[in-house]
Amino acid sequence: MLASNRLYCTQIFHVNIALTTNFQNHGDKESPSQPQLTNEGNANSNPLSRKLNKILETRLENDKETLEALKALSTFFHENNLRTRRNLRGDIERRSLSISEEFAEAFSGVKSQLDSITQDVQAMNHSCEDMVRRLKAARNQTADLINKTTDLQKESHKLDMRAKVADAFLAKYQLKSEEAKVLRGTREGHLHENFFNALNRVKQIHSDCKVLLRTNQQTAGLEIMESMALHQETAYERLYRWTQGECRSLTSDSVDVTSIHCRAMEALQDRPVLFRYVLDEFGTARRTAVVRGFIDALTRGGPGGTPRPIELHSHDPLRYVGDMLAWLHQASATEKEQLVSLLRMATGQPRDSKIEEVLGHITEGICRPFKVRVEQVIVAEPGPVVLYKLANLLKFYKYTIGQHLNKEAALTSTLSEMEEFAQKVFFNALNVLASKLVEKVELPPADLGPTATLSQSLRLLQEVLASHDSSVVSMNLREQDFARILTSVLDPLMQMCTLSASRLNPADMATYMINCLHAMQTTLSLYEYTDQRLEMLEAQTDAHLDTLVNEQASFILSRTALLQVYSIILQHNPEEGPLASLPGMNTSAIKDGMNHFDSFLSTPDNYVLPQCEFIQSTAVREKIHQRAMSLIHGAYELMYTAIQNPINQYQETNSMMVRTPQQVKSLLS
Repeated sequence: MLASNRLYCTQIFHVNIALTTNFQNHGDKESPSQPQLTNEGNANSNPLSRKLNKILETRLENDKETLEALKALSTFFHENNLRTRRNLRGDIERRSLSISEEFAEAFSGVKSQLDSITQDVQAMNHSCEDMVRRLKAARNQTADLINKTTDLQKESHKLDMRAKVADAFLAKYQLKSEEAKVLRGTREGHLHENFFNALNRVKQIHSDCKVLLRTNQQTAGLEIMESMALHQETAYERLYRWTQGECRSLTSDSVDVTSIHCRAMEALQDRPVLFRYVLDEFGTARRTAVVRGFIDALTRGGPGGTPRPIELHSHDPLRYVGDMLAWLHQASATEKEQLVSLLRMATGQPRDSKIEEVLGHITEGICRPFKVRVEQVIVAEPGPVVLYKLANLLKFYKYTIGQHLNKEAALTSTLSEMEEFAQKVFFNALNVLASKLVEKVELPPADLGPTATLSQSLRLLQEVLASHDSSVVSMNLREQDFARILTSVLDPLMQMCTLSASRLNPADMATYMINCLHAMQTTLSLYEYTDQRLEMLEAQTDAHLDTLVNEQASFILSRTALLQVYSIILQHNPEEGPLASLPGMNTSAIKDGMNHFDSFLSTPDNYVLPQCEFIQSTAVREKIHQRAMSLIHGAYELMYTAIQNPINQYQETNSMMVRTPQQVKSLLS
């Protein structure tokens, strides 16, 4: 600020000089007494003139300093007259002096402040030097302490690191106080999820200690394992007592298996002995409940009397035994579901062998009351059909319930025993029936049809086969049962029919046997697994059919007086001579027979064997007729060939055998 004021005063001073010179020149022009400068050399030699010329030649618009000086001059130079021009220098000098005084006064304040600052700096310098000296002295005195502090800090860092490692080790290999308290608990206290979490924690720590045994921390690993083993034993003892008590209380009809029960059974699997004991307790409790439920279902029925007691239907053997078996099936399926939910593993797969074993123990209690009641029904001998239906029913439920139980289970064995007993009584009933059929043989009726005994026996067989056909046992077992049943019934029936027809003539016997065999075939053709028996019956029918066919052909030849001719031609030996020379083979006898044969060809229905009218099967009658006509055609062809042969010395053969074999075949067909 002071420098700018000084510059300002200097500029005003120069302008003042210039203006003063200019004003003086103007004043001189006004004064006539002042000489004029006319000489150019004098003008150039005058410094003031040169200065003034320089000022006049200066272009003020480009001189910023002069412009600023003029602006400053305009602030106090208000009137341009002679007086003000003469006093301008003095005014400027006074103004410059005033400014210098102000500058000096302002600078004196600055100087005083600088002196004060200098004193403060010096005082601060003295203080710093004193502090430096004191710090040097303190440093020399505390060097050992600093070194010790540094060492202690390093040691503290190491200890902190060890503390963290120790905390991490304890967190990994030690139980929290809450976990230990949960594991100890009380034997009567209820278990919660935190108990199993703590137990899993103990097992994990015990397993992790195996890693320590492979390091240099074997002692610590052994001690921790021993400690965890004690915790485990305490926890498993408590878990066993609690689970055992819970299983003993599961004696109601419906069991509510909770997740705590499942986790308890899962945890106990690490202790096979305790797990076995708990399963035995569960099986015993459920066995008692199942036996009580079965007795209630037999005598009391369901809640509120619905469904009704099973023993109310004891008069109906099939329904009585079927209701008991249905109850057993439902009970075994329900108990299996409960066991599956109770013994479900962490992987979600139950142990089938253990479930089947425990389920067999549970259902063992109902075997005795069930067996007694079924035996009473079977011993009462309700009839072969009912016995066979009972056997099939027992067989079906044996395989159905056997899907839940193993083969060694008591209930499976009981069902197998009852099924075998029912089949034994059934086949005994069939054997008794068969023995009665053979002991008391009924004579064939007049129409040579099946006897009443045979029809009744076949109806019984049909009912048995119908009940067997509707059973749901496997195909192999059904086929085996069919074979055994057919053997037990058909063989005695065949023996009875044979004995009954033993005193009949061949035609009557063949007709009677064909009708009996046809009745058997009709009955068996309705069912499967009878193909072999049908083939046997067909073969026997064909044998008797041959007898009837021969009898029918002989009957026709006998009625047409050609039987003797046919027999002679059939037995003729050319060495005996020509046929014409043999007795009964003359031309008149042959013509007489051929006339009767023509009558047969015109009305063949009048030459039907009486026994063929009793054949009940239209197909068999047609078959007999066709085969008999075939035999007749063969006999006629044989006679025609023999008579037409010149060796036999017959004359007028065309009049004797009017029709050719082909014509006869056409008429017979």
